[in-house]
Amino acid sequence: MLYVTYLLTLFLLVFGIVAWRKEKKQRIKRRIASTFQTDVEVKTSKPTDEIKKRSFSSRIISPIWKQLKQIFKRNLSSEKRDKIDIKLLRAGNPFGMTPVEFRIIQLAMFVLLPLIFGLYGFLLQLSFGVIVFFCMFGLFIATFLPSFYLKQKTQARNKLALRELPDFLDLLTVSIEAGLGFDSALSKVVSKKDGVLSMEFQRCLEEMRLGKTRREALTGVRERVTIDDVKSLIGSIIQAEQLGIGMVQVLNVQSLEIRESRKQRAEEQAMKAPIKMLFPLVLFIFPCIFIVILGPVVIDLIETLL
Repeated sequence: MLYVTYLLTLFLLVFGIVAWRKEKKQRIKRRIASTFQTDVEVKTSKPTDEIKKRSFSSRIISPIWKQLKQIFKRNLSSEKRDKIDIKLLRAGNPFGMTPVEFRIIQLAMFVLLPLIFGLYGFLLQLSFGVIVFFCMFGLFIATFLPSFYLKQKTQARNKLALRELPDFLDLLTVSIEAGLGFDSALSKVVSKKDGVLSMEFQRCLEEMRLGKTRREALTGVRERVTIDDVKSLIGSIIQAEQLGIGMVQVLNVQSLEIRESRKQRAEEQAMKAPIKMLFPLVLFIFPCIFIVILGPVVIDLIETLL
């Protein structure tokens, strides 16, 4: 054992000396090359080093994805692109998708989901008719799932906007009453408050800075947030601007109306609560109560009869 340890130590020592000398020679060669290398050689060597350092996705997947997007962009009409774009904007632009990317995902689901469902049926060794049914079911899901997802995101976003609207409107009214103009007050409220309405009115301000009129920018907000209260508010602001009515009076009236409608919606939800509670009571709670109360009586009756 002692000889083995000695030989192993000697081998590691020799190996370390050789590796150190080799590393020293390579360091010297690199310094000489960096000193005497021409500019042309440096320029030609850098791209190859950068290409080697890039990942597989950036070298292969990203160019293919860009080329695919260009192909779909040429084939997608402007009218269809505008429709998809407004749907994505109403849903809050999930995952930062563009209309072309959303269209690619739709077509990919049309291809992949029927194949996945059909392969699942084949692995289960089902009959040909059942496999075809699975493929049709996958096609049905691929048809309605993207639109359903956007619809759910739009509804959730509209609920958040409806919840934020009274407080947002109060802050805007107070800012205008303090002496700020409408654009300045809107910018101040947007900078101090987060949420759906802040994002939308921030976009409205940016569009006005880029050259759109106030009416066009506010109309864009009305198209992206499909709530009756927001539509009424923006319509009143546009009408007040056209007729020269004081903005504070209009916002005060709108604030009262929005809070009144909020109160009415809360009362409506409270009236629906007993009806919604009826189904779980009948299906789950009443049977348990009947079992607890009538169970011993039924057992005693069966024992006496038998």
